[in-house]
Amino acid sequence: MVRKKLPIGIQTLREIREDNCYYVDKTGYAQRLVAEGKPYFLSRPRRFGKSLFLDTLAQMFAGNKALFEGLACYETWDWDTVYPVVRLSFADGIITDLPMLERRIHRLLSDNATRLGVGPLDEDVVDAFITLIRTAEAVHGQRVVVLVDEYDKPIIDNITNPDLATKIRDSLRNLYSVLKGQDAHLKFVMLTGVSKFTKVSLFSELNHLNDITLDTSYSAICGYTEADLDEVFAPELDGLDRDQVREWYNGYGWTGQSVYNPYDLLLLFAKRTFEPYWFETSTPRFLVDTLTSRRFFVPNLARSYASSTLISKFDVGDLSVEALLFQTGYLTITGTELVGGETFYILGYPNREVRSALNCVLLGWLSNNPAGVDDHRRRLRGILETGDLPALGEFFTSLFAAIPYNWYVKNDIAEYEGFYSSVFYAALAATGLEPIPEDSSNHGRLDLAVRAGAHLYLLELKVDQPPGSALDQIKTRGYADKYAGHTPIHLVGVEISSKTRNLVAFDTETIHPND
Repeated sequence: MVRKKLPIGIQTLREIREDNCYYVDKTGYAQRLVAEGKPYFLSRPRRFGKSLFLDTLAQMFAGNKALFEGLACYETWDWDTVYPVVRLSFADGIITDLPMLERRIHRLLSDNATRLGVGPLDEDVVDAFITLIRTAEAVHGQRVVVLVDEYDKPIIDNITNPDLATKIRDSLRNLYSVLKGQDAHLKFVMLTGVSKFTKVSLFSELNHLNDITLDTSYSAICGYTEADLDEVFAPELDGLDRDQVREWYNGYGWTGQSVYNPYDLLLLFAKRTFEPYWFETSTPRFLVDTLTSRRFFVPNLARSYASSTLISKFDVGDLSVEALLFQTGYLTITGTELVGGETFYILGYPNREVRSALNCVLLGWLSNNPAGVDDHRRRLRGILETGDLPALGEFFTSLFAAIPYNWYVKNDIAEYEGFYSSVFYAALAATGLEPIPEDSSNHGRLDLAVRAGAHLYLLELKVDQPPGSALDQIKTRGYADKYAGHTPIHLVGVEISSKTRNLVAFDTETIHPND
């Protein structure tokens, strides 16, 4: 098998094809989009291949046939008809004020005008965009293709400054309104970004777009599938544990086929070690701030339910936590349920990378000790895999004892039961293990269950309850019954005092159901 270059960070089809890089053929999706409609919107997390997909569309409409030899569209696309393509991208840099945005828009429109032989343009943004579209159509004799990459980035970059974000949003809305008004002059339109701002804000001017974000047939339009690994990247898989590759980086789903994060896989193939490559590129501080300021119950990250309305509820000053986590890629759709004729989405972590890395960040905040997280998770993983219950109790006692008193006072969390459960969950998940919160059985709901090697732990937490009550509940309700085939099982009952802000009881019992 012949190895090719890894297209790490490359977002142009020409460079990939001419430099003999690996390429996962998405031209079938592109051709289908053009055949089925005209105006589209697609939301995907950062570094998932949105820019490359738009560049592929641009090259197809520009008639650059040589780049597509051997690809799905090569024999069936009309290469003789060439369309003028307007490309707008807000991926570069960070917009810090409204005048800067206006200058950026004018520069983008002017660059397109020069490339297409159109000009001069008006100073007013709307008039300039209209002139660009209509004149390009007249000059080239074909309707215009408009491709907008990272349409929302100027807003996202300023989301913690609501006043500025709102002004930027309204300015972009003014620009994008042209796409609806000039529909007769447009052959194809596609906008991509991380977030979908609600229809009452930015999307009030874009309500004609076909949102394919949750379209099952386009679930794999970005990202790599299992088949792609076998067919395209087979030379890179030698020496890698395929199950481990899948556990770390697969699992992103948009109601259809699950996919791998391309950035993760390319870095894995290059470096040959498993690391949270995608997570480390950029974890927005406002994401962590939003979770903590709203006292989000951290165990719910593993499994929660949301309607299509809730996971689309994203606007300046009105951020749904579920929408924020889903649209930025920290949660994904793991299933659906139909209730009363309405579809509800089951959200959860896509894979080990996100589950472990995000909980490392959260544990650092919850414990007010980010620098100590790596030591915590290393020690805890070793304790869990050896079944050392006394050491487990000592670990969590010392973890809570190390949290400064003023941290509780400042954040008003001393009596917040969810805080203690969140610390336990984040500490377990940060180790790379997969704790199951509120694990259900016909006897009720256990707080946490987690497997570590040969050991299974069933944990129940109580705040300001009589000593022994947590362990008693595990036993009297028979929480261990559903795990009858597993041995050993460690029953762990934890009682916490909101006054001392620490463990007052750590009761354990080990059972061997198979003996």
